[in-house]
Amino acid sequence: MKNKIFSLLFIVAVTSMFTVSCSKDIAKTEEDSDFYTSENFFQNEGSYKQFLAKLYMGLATSGQGGPNGAPDIAGIDGGFGQYLRAYWQLNEITTDEAIIGWADGNLPSLNTQTWGSNNEFIYAMFSRGMYQVSLCNEFLRQTSDDKLNSRNVTAATRADIVNFRAEARFLRAFSYWNLMDMFGSIPFVTENDPVGFFLPVQKDRAFTFDYIVTELNAIDGDLKASGTNEYGRIDKVAAKMLLAKMYLNAMVYINQDKFADAATALVPVLSSTYTINTGSSYSKVFMADNDVNGSQTEVIFPIRFDGLSTQTWGGTTFITHASVGGSMNPSTSGVNGGWAGLRTRPELVAKFAGDSRGMFYTSGQNLSIGNIGNFSDGYAVQKYKNVKSTGGQGSDASGTFADIDFPLFRLGDAYLMYAELAARGQGSTSQAATYVNALRTRAGSAPVTAANINLNFVLDERARELYWEGHRRQDLIRFGKFTGSAYNWQWKGNVQAGTSTDSKYNLFPIPALAIGSNPTLQQNPGY
Repeated sequence: MKNKIFSLLFIVAVTSMFTVSCSKDIAKTEEDSDFYTSENFFQNEGSYKQFLAKLYMGLATSGQGGPNGAPDIAGIDGGFGQYLRAYWQLNEITTDEAIIGWADGNLPSLNTQTWGSNNEFIYAMFSRGMYQVSLCNEFLRQTSDDKLNSRNVTAATRADIVNFRAEARFLRAFSYWNLMDMFGSIPFVTENDPVGFFLPVQKDRAFTFDYIVTELNAIDGDLKASGTNEYGRIDKVAAKMLLAKMYLNAMVYINQDKFADAATALVPVLSSTYTINTGSSYSKVFMADNDVNGSQTEVIFPIRFDGLSTQTWGGTTFITHASVGGSMNPSTSGVNGGWAGLRTRPELVAKFAGDSRGMFYTSGQNLSIGNIGNFSDGYAVQKYKNVKSTGGQGSDASGTFADIDFPLFRLGDAYLMYAELAARGQGSTSQAATYVNALRTRAGSAPVTAANINLNFVLDERARELYWEGHRRQDLIRFGKFTGSAYNWQWKGNVQAGTSTDSKYNLFPIPALAIGSNPTLQQNPGY
């Protein structure tokens, strides 16, 4: 069995709800047979690590009861409401990298940049992000000095809790980053705010930006050094990576050039113990054993999945199943059937001439998408495979649930961030070419020189290396190509050839249901 910290079976128990009251539906489901009071739960000092595990599990599972049982948030199917699935859909289906053929509710509007404030899939991300924040807040409340003193927690456990709290603060900062990136001005609440029903104050991007940066700097001393924590848990490098991403996107978030700060934050990432396994292959990074097949050396922050202990209809189970259909053989992807939903768009395919990282299935598939609902329109993507590099599928013998860990942050991204910064005048283009060629050589692609390192090249190279990893929407916005007419792709603006879209779509709307629950929230412009 994989050494996954969240394979522990437990029920997180608290004396009060975890809701932040920006939505009536952001609530933890209580089950009478499994519900304990906080003090009973924390009688066992091992409960602190179990609660920490729940914070990580919040990114991977829908709730407490298997793929769709006892979901953490109400009002939407447990699969649709899973964190990574919501995060992935909003960052990929809205771009040139992916399209989905299903007609569930308002899902089709994500394909075309025509969504509104009543979109339940946008609401799922908003709710899941705020729920995750509330979990982290509760963990920090339950691990305060006063609480630990009252429980006579041993010195050894308290030493561990120092690391646990820093990880919880990172995970909260990560969710606040997702929410700020997607929604702009958001409700803000910490462990110091009242427990129970109240209306959190909405804070603008400048406030949240400063808060996240301050938090990431504050926890640095309490996080474990590079390579010394359990695989899957946060260390100093993950915090520096997020800090670099904050600064890299500062022109979007706060209209300030922070590229020099991004380059500084990236230094400890690039000099860390994380390495690109050049003796391996690109495809192994997205296989069922990517935590042990050599690829784990480059994964800085994964969401961990196991076909037996983290069963969910979201995550990499969703990505793998939904990208299989037509004449494809599901067993090739290590699953028991295809859901015939996800494909890519021709604009992405065009970037991969002579590049083996483009793992497309073309038999019986049309390159052009004439009918979004027809799976055969658009090349299928075979990047994520629930098969092991040594042969055989993942741990779930039925082939239903995937073992593939999802790489939220990995070193290849950091290499390309350096290349972008070099193209923006904050680094050496020669060194950037060296980093880029480490990735291209592993993929069997032709090397480049310093002369190739310009912004257009970097944006396309990020697509080639990082497609379907949840980066594309943010990248296109940073480069000024997500909305407007600078770059169109099929079905952007609900026109097959693609058309200009309103800049309001650079942000998602604050969900109408959230505003209904907290009337103090102000809607984003244009919605």
